Amino acid sequence: MKYEFVDGTIEPIDDDFDPLFRPWNRCNNLVHSWIVNSVSPSIAQSIIFMENTCDVWNDLKERFSQGDLVRVSKLMQEIYALQQDSKTVIAFCFELKILWEELEIYMSVPNCVCRVRCSCEFMRSARQNHT
Repeated sequence: MKYEFVDGTIEPIDDDFDPLFRPWNRCNNLVHSWIVNSVSPSIAQSIIFMENTCDVWNDLKERFSQGDLVRVSKLMQEIYALQQDSKTVIAFCFELKILWEELEIYMSVPNCVCRVRCSCEFMRSARQNHT
């Protein structure tokens, strides 16, 4: 139940006198520590002094969610050029799956937010991303 610190569901408590401040601060520091220890040292240096885990996550998300069009193009070329050759079917499929999964990172399908019948641009956008 720590993801709520990352996505901002649990809002920061700034008042030291609030009885929930200490537990909030403890959990926030724990999640912050997990993130800092999960990234490279150079990235960790840029986020170590940020106090709110949600701010850290948003900073990292903004930094790294930019699609790398060169990498997308390279991945598509690798997928189209991939051949089974002397590989087993399992090895070939495994290699193809790895490429597809990396491509999915850069070209994720948007989530539909409509309650009943889809009235957003979800399907049109999904088709454009995956054609």
